[in-house]
Amino acid sequence: MASKRSNLETVGRITGVFGIKGWVKVKSFTDPEDNIVSYVPWFLKTRHGVREIEIDDYQIRPQGLIVHIKGVDDRDIAAEYTKVDVAVERSAFEPLENDEFYWHQLIGLTVVSEFDGQTYSFGKVSSLMETGANDVLVISPDEDSLDDRERLIPYVPEQFVKSVDLTEHVIFVDWDPEF
Repeated sequence: MASKRSNLETVGRITGVFGIKGWVKVKSFTDPEDNIVSYVPWFLKTRHGVREIEIDDYQIRPQGLIVHIKGVDDRDIAAEYTKVDVAVERSAFEPLENDEFYWHQLIGLTVVSEFDGQTYSFGKVSSLMETGANDVLVISPDEDSLDDRERLIPYVPEQFVKSVDLTEHVIFVDWDPEF
């Protein structure tokens, strides 16, 4: 077992076994779905700690993504790897342009609205949702929030999201506090 790592980011989940030769089904959180296999190595976040594994093959099937874990050639052994999150080191992610961010970079940032000449703290980004048209920030209230409401703010740069400051851990938005 590898020691617990704080620089790991969850990118998927092993959801079940596939066939009898050690393959497992993976729910990928990457876009496109098969980007997950480009990240190496994989770390499994188990209840017993973090374990490093190597993927030696994968396929996209009608049932979804399946992968083969190196050295695992039996369904029963593969079953031991199910229902765990797949993580990779953050350093494995490609650098982005200055105005682009990975979701994991936005989660936990404080959201401050500058609306009609007033400043309002809404809380922290707890997650993001993909809606098709644009991503949506899910903001949960914290001790500094204007109120106890959860807010959903479309991640539309320049229109609603004015700036993201990763150094200060804040996202500035133009959003009516009544919404």
